Order: sequence, then structure tokens, then C-alpha cells
Amino acid sequence: MQPRNMSMSGVVDLAAVKAAQEAKAKAEQARAESARQGGAGAVSPADLVIDVDEAGFEQDVLQRSAEVPVVIDFWAEWCQPCKQLSPVLERLAVEYNGRFLLAKIDVDANQMLMQQFGVQGIPAVFAVVAGQALPLFQGAAGEQQIRQTLDQLVQVAEQRFGLTGLTVDPDAQPGAPVRQAPPAGPYDALLEAAVQALDAGDLGGAVQAYKNVLADDPGNTEAKLGLAQAELLQRVQDADPQRVRKEAAEKPGDVDAQIAAADLDLVGGHVDDAFGRLIDTVRRTAGDDRDAARRRLLELFEVVGPEDPRVVGARRALARALF
Repeated sequence: MQPRNMSMSGVVDLAAVKAAQEAKAKAEQARAESARQGGAGAVSPADLVIDVDEAGFEQDVLQRSAEVPVVIDFWAEWCQPCKQLSPVLERLAVEYNGRFLLAKIDVDANQMLMQQFGVQGIPAVFAVVAGQALPLFQGAAGEQQIRQTLDQLVQVAEQRFGLTGLTVDPDAQPGAPVRQAPPAGPYDALLEAAVQALDAGDLGGAVQAYKNVLADDPGNTEAKLGLAQAELLQRVQDADPQRVRKEAAEKPGDVDAQIAAADLDLVGGHVDDAFGRLIDTVRRTAGDDRDAARRRLLELFEVVGPEDPRVVGARRALARALF
């Protein structure tokens, strides 16, 4: 069984748009249902650490990642560093009290999963958030480094995908059934229509569908992210990458050429290159040209997500360039 909808390096991942929408909706629905049931459906601390194999990966990792970040610990019985790292991760899973779920995968028994994640050596630790795989670290790591990584993971999961984790009840029985989500929310149909348009290659239809949501709910996070990505894809769909990059290289002072190249950089997953190109353009220009580069940079920030550390760093660099 192959993990689906996973992107290790790309930024513009159409599956991620849909996953973010579904994850945010499910998290909100779960919170509402929990409140109606007085907190029913909590898991026990023992449920925060699970053993996963290829047969159960779909349900135990991919599906669960729509409600809680799933940290994957690739290990083996013969691996001595694993015997040092795994107990730390297990202890932190309980300490973090449901903000992430720890899935342990024995690589000897699950070679296909090891290959799909591109694991070169163990221990190796990944996370899956809303169906998207993220490499965290490989090899032995100190507890402070692990905590910093986990803190960043749960922050991104909450801010970008609305995943606030699981409700943990020390008195709950291990393996108790978890609550069922209530009916879909008011914008789910419009957001689903946008995703379907993206899947069909109808970028104009997707843009309009996201705008329909934002017209009624200007603060809708999923629609803002989806619109930024759909508009980016719409801008580059007919571009000739070779010509765009040639013009950008030959005309460093041409703002339009630099903006077009930055769009291609981002679509290709070269986030720092895209941001750096536009920040340099802002630094070199003035007036309308500077403002055009600045506006496009802010639009690309929306595509990546405001909580991404690359965006945080680029915002500081932009401020220095402007002032």
C-alpha cells in the first residue's frame, strides 16, 4: 500500500489544498461535537503511541493525520540508536497530551513504507499532517532539539490546518471508539467545488469558487490559501520556463521579468529563491516597480503560509529592504 498525497519538497501541491480544507473542517467539527457531548470520545494516554504496519497505514496514519499530527518513528530491533530515541519520543507523546500521535514502524517488517518515505538510515523520524509527509530528522537527536521540532510541528498543524490534537482522558479505556464527526459545515460544498475544479485543471473555475467563499467569509483560511495557489498556477500555466528564466537573467532590472521568474521558482518548490529574487528587486527599485515586486512577494507569502519559517525570515528581510 502506498502513502498518498505526500509532498516532501514542493510548495504548490493541489492535494495539500484539499487536505488542508478537510483537516480544518474535521478539527472544527470534532471540537463542536466534543463540546456537545461534554468531552466524550477522549482517548487514553496508551492510545497516543501505536504500532503501524503497511496494512494499517491508510487508517492509522493517513486518515488520523486529518485530526492530529502523526509523528512516525522508523526503527528496528537491531538499531542501537533507535533504542535511545524511541523511549524519548514515547515519553514526549504522552507529555504533549494528544497534540501529536506517535506511530512506530518496524522497517524490517515494513520495507515498502521505508522505501516510500525514502528512508536511507534509521532512526528516521517523519510527520504526516493532513496527508502531507514532512521529514523531521534522521539519526540520534537530543531532547531539546526534538522538543523544538515538535513545537514547530504542532504550531504549523494548528495554524495552517486547524489541527488542535486529541482529547486525552487518563481514565479512558485504551482502544475506546472515538467520536464521529457531525455534518459538514456551510462552506464545504463551495470549497469542494474549488478542489474539483483544480483537479480538472479548471483554474478559472477554482479561482471563482474560492472568491465566492471569500465574498461571504473574507477571513476563511482555506479559501485564502486555495485562492493564492490557484491564482499562482493560473499565472504560470502558459509560461515558457526557459524563456522566462532567460529574460530574468538578461534583464535584472526588469521587474515584470523578475516577478514571472519568482512565480516559477515557487511552483518548482524553490521558495528561498523566489523570495530572495523579489526582495532583491524591491531593494534595487523604487516607485511603482518597487510596489509591484512587494505586492507579488506578499501574495507568495500567502501561498506558502504565514507561519512558515521561510516566510517569517523573508518578512524581516523585506522590512530591511524597505526601510
